[in-house]
Amino acid sequence: MPARFTLRSEIRVLGAIAVNRSIRELALLKRLHGPGRWRKLKGEAMVELPDGAIVSAELHWYEAHGIGRRGMKIKKLLI
Repeated sequence: MPARFTLRSEIRVLGAIAVNRSIRELALLKRLHGPGRWRKLKGEAMVELPDGAIVSAELHWYEAHGIGRRGMKIKKLLI
């Protein structure tokens, strides 16, 4: 089960990890959310964890123009 969290700051985008056919889950993304130029991105932001702690974290997510961010998850806590 994915960890639940709340964004507490703007996301600073660090860069693209993969674009279109380089994404392993591309077929699933298209089936669930529709066609688009899908990108897997990473960035940093302050997040609030379920226990109330506010920490800096590296986030990964998928994004397509006109569809928005999908599947955001915390990849690493930055201390």
